[in-house]
Amino acid sequence: MERKTKSLLEELEALGNNRDTKHIIESRAHNIITSAINLVEMINKHYDPEKAAILEKKLLSAIKSKDQERFTKSIRK
Repeated sequence: MERKTKSLLEELEALGNNRDTKHIIESRAHNIITSAINLVEMINKHYDPEKAAILEKKLLSAIKSKDQERFTKSIRK
């Protein structure tokens, strides 16, 4: 009788395919939102209120438009 074994990578891949998509999305969203909050707090700490408000708007605009350069250009100015 021949025994079929799976490699560790095959086992991990099989686990990855069975993951709950809703859980993955929830987890990634939580991480992104937490990071964004930390970024906004850092912006408010290191820039004057007027510039911080502009940068926060640019950050949200960049996310909505899916254009990273929009925020990066504002930071470089």
